[in-house]
Amino acid sequence: MEVITSKAKSECLLFDMDDTLYPLSSGLNLACRKNIQEYMLNHLHIEESLVPKMCLDLYKEYGTTMAGLKALGYEFDNDDFHAHVHGRLPYETLKPDPVLRNLLLSMPQRKIIFTNADKAHVALVLSKLGLEDCFEGVICFETLNPPLLADKKKESTDPNSVKLSDDDFFTGSESEMDSPNCVDVKHMRHRSRILCKPLVEAIEAACQIANVDPKRTIFFDDSSRNIASGKAVGLHTVIVGSSVLVPGADIALESIHNIKAALPEIWEDVEQLESVVPSNAVEAVVLA
Repeated sequence: MEVITSKAKSECLLFDMDDTLYPLSSGLNLACRKNIQEYMLNHLHIEESLVPKMCLDLYKEYGTTMAGLKALGYEFDNDDFHAHVHGRLPYETLKPDPVLRNLLLSMPQRKIIFTNADKAHVALVLSKLGLEDCFEGVICFETLNPPLLADKKKESTDPNSVKLSDDDFFTGSESEMDSPNCVDVKHMRHRSRILCKPLVEAIEAACQIANVDPKRTIFFDDSSRNIASGKAVGLHTVIVGSSVLVPGADIALESIHNIKAALPEIWEDVEQLESVVPSNAVEAVVLA
């Protein structure tokens, strides 16, 4: 564990989800990559010999392979892509994590999930981990890439799907932009461009949507690129899954379970924190 000392008080904790709240060894990451490559081959009809390298190159350049495919002009339904990629993941490898649950519930700050994943995947992962009630809300794919109003009426028909309440998800949809704390993300991106980490623009939008001050927010992520972008926005940053610091990281955690040893200040001065965090911090934010 490495640490760069920071004495700034934190009012919000912004957590990535996949490979951050659970370890890479779960196997979901590899299974997800396999499913993406199958989608590229069978649905987008990309030459099989090109798929593995293309999948990785697009991920490196655009933050997600999906974002890269859209940028190259491939047309496909976002929900269909997510259903294929996440619909057959080995979620059974995820088990309830009472240690992490107790840590999260003991933290006095606001706690928000910020992920590139779609909300159906988020709901299922948090349910499997037993963490579905540990966060104030979720900023996910649909938050930063809101569907057309007509598309919002589509619902999953999978009887086995697990959903958080709609009130658990922040929204960026055009019908709910009257809220002063929401950001009209539709005007922040070209229609074919997906807004996601590690784009600085995406992280700035997430901070605005959640109504948080980056200088008083700690950002936890397993991606060194996301950490670098988070630091550029002004967030205090923690790289998870690494024992050494990466560029832009203030702290390195081999496991999210080490958070109390690395960041004891999260649990300090609770009374002072409660006096500076407005009680209506997100009441004006419409939740999806």
